[in-house]
Amino acid sequence: MRDPRVFDDFYAGHVRRLTSHMYAMTGSLAEAEDLVQEAFARAWQNWEKVSGYADPEAWVRSVACRIRVSVWRKAVNRLTAHRRHGIPDEAPGVSPDYVAVVAALRRIPYEQRRAIVLHHLVGLSVEETARETDAAPGTVKARLSRGRRAMASYLSDGAGDSPAEATPSIGMRSSLTAPGIPPAVATDVLGHTDQEVHHHD
Repeated sequence: MRDPRVFDDFYAGHVRRLTSHMYAMTGSLAEAEDLVQEAFARAWQNWEKVSGYADPEAWVRSVACRIRVSVWRKAVNRLTAHRRHGIPDEAPGVSPDYVAVVAALRRIPYEQRRAIVLHHLVGLSVEETARETDAAPGTVKARLSRGRRAMASYLSDGAGDSPAEATPSIGMRSSLTAPGIPPAVATDVLGHTDQEVHHHD
């Protein structure tokens, strides 16, 4: 039997963090909120099963990602507008640095973006990220490496730097903050070298 009080506690304890993660994935707070609310609605519909999982939050996050993929075509107009006009000021309290990182995430391929969000923002290990994305650990490492290099070029102070030479600004790396996300995420995401990641394609 579903217990509304248990579900309400689960919702209250995870909705803010999951919304932050999906905002990083989508670049739109409104879209992130819609995805997370729909995922929680499905969690409630299946709560007797979901509540027995070792990590119900991971289930909700995976559902939100699947919903996002399934409605991609419906979101084309919104994403096109964002690319043309930039990310709107729709997340009060979020630092400009975090908005810049989200913008950089949106410029890299989806699978690289998802790996970076899961590994660096959610805090999953490479192996856990691989399981959640149905990919081999080596593939996840490759996506992390390539995604970090691409993001570094977009976040670099030197506009003329190449991806291999670009270095994120100190301010960007030290002051990144967002709801539910530690301020050290920028350093964690971008403070790696390719030598630290060994992978096989």
